[in-house]
Amino acid sequence: MDVAGAQEILDLPAGEIDALPFGLISVDRDGTIQQYNAYESQLSRLAQDRALGLNFFSDVAPCTAVKEFQGRFERFAAQTGKGAESFDFVFRFAFGTQFVNVTFLRGAKDGQIKILVNRYDEQ
Repeated sequence: MDVAGAQEILDLPAGEIDALPFGLISVDRDGTIQQYNAYESQLSRLAQDRALGLNFFSDVAPCTAVKEFQGRFERFAAQTGKGAESFDFVFRFAFGTQFVNVTFLRGAKDGQIKILVNRYDEQ
């Protein structure tokens, strides 16, 4: 995803995130899930309502509790103002490996960070 275009995601009404063709997880600076869209729910095999309030790194995707993902997130979350950072990552779930591009988005004021997850086609 184009990082500049990704900033538009910050302004989407909550009701429109389920229509996105990629995963979107909105978390606070500690990683607690505030939003979890339908696409992410389907691919992660975790119901949206079950994901809310859980910690993304320890409860939902423990494979991300590594320097390459959580470490980047913590550095990104410590900054202020609008920002975006994108990188490739490999999710290693019990049901299979998923190659993804991840984008962190931070708005200017709400304290939430959007994690956008774009799956690459099967490799």
